[in-house]
Amino acid sequence: MADIAPNGMNTLSPHLVCDGAADAIEFYKKAFGAEEMIRLPGPDGKLMHASIKVCGSSVMLVDANKQWGLLSPKMLNGTPVTIHLFVADVDAFVARAVEAGAEVAMPVQDMFWGDRYGVIKDPFGHHWSIATHQRDLTVEEIQEGMRKMAC
Repeated sequence: MADIAPNGMNTLSPHLVCDGAADAIEFYKKAFGAEEMIRLPGPDGKLMHASIKVCGSSVMLVDANKQWGLLSPKMLNGTPVTIHLFVADVDAFVARAVEAGAEVAMPVQDMFWGDRYGVIKDPFGHHWSIATHQRDLTVEEIQEGMRKMAC
């Protein structure tokens, strides 16, 4: 199958609405080592579109705008969405994000499904689950680990 996404983009990319998308880009650069791909400000200076790469994956951003129906997690008093990211060293990655201004929502720990895993909330209200895969397990082993955790 031919690549259907434009150069530098993934076929599936989160599109984050932020209160202060330009500030979010700077946060993601500092916290995640993001690389800026494009920034398109409108006449008022607010970003109408931007794109960054986080660990090789494209993430699009836009400034919140009620008139266009673009509501940020802060405007909605939270978000039901968590963006999952695999990294080589979850402990170092989360520490860097916290140093840049993220909050720990779930401390990093070894999980029953084989990952070392934690969750952070960025300053713009987006949740990120961060993991380093440690070992492959069968479905049965994962179910057994989940059962033990629930007890």
